[in-house]
Amino acid sequence: MNLRKISESTVRRLSLYLNLLRDMSDAGTEVVSSVDLAGGIGTTAAQVRKDLSNFGSFGKRGQGYVVEDLRASIESILGLVRPRRVALVGAGKIGSALLGYRDLRTRGFEIIVAFDIDPEKYGRKVFDVPVLPMDQLEQRLSADRIEIVILATPPAVAQEVANRVTASGVAGILSFAASKLETDATLAVRWMDVALELEGLSFLISAAGNEVEES
Repeated sequence: MNLRKISESTVRRLSLYLNLLRDMSDAGTEVVSSVDLAGGIGTTAAQVRKDLSNFGSFGKRGQGYVVEDLRASIESILGLVRPRRVALVGAGKIGSALLGYRDLRTRGFEIIVAFDIDPEKYGRKVFDVPVLPMDQLEQRLSADRIEIVILATPPAVAQEVANRVTASGVAGILSFAASKLETDATLAVRWMDVALELEGLSFLISAAGNEVEES
């Protein structure tokens, strides 16, 4: 199967299923139905079964899914059989907040090192992650075997940094820069546009008729 043909919405739901399964596992739940999974993320049982069928056969009809088995399978599908080594470029407000997001480690992502252009930050640790100057970028990405780079830089420099990251052999970029990046077709790239997400949320509020009246 060509995993690149799997829709982004399906991958997002897999992540939601995984989070739910992890909670169930922690609570000692052994078996879960497609109805339970659907209710936990706000979709339908038919959608759950369709999503999982893209990757093989799971569970038994009328018996549901073994929580630990399905959790392990989805972790494998999402490439989370081992921690992913991550670097951050841009230790400003957004970047520093990401460094303090402890849930990343529990979900399979370990930020090893951060980079910034501010000399006052060099040699410091932000939430135990060392901040280094940009002239060490390529060397440390290679030495630390970094797979994913988070770009929390201003849009004006995002492309330049992305070029350097790509040349270093990194497999994926998560960019918080609003501008699109021109990258090698083999590089996996995702964008996190906070304003775009808020616009989508604003639409949902308006569509639901939940506007707050101005005083």
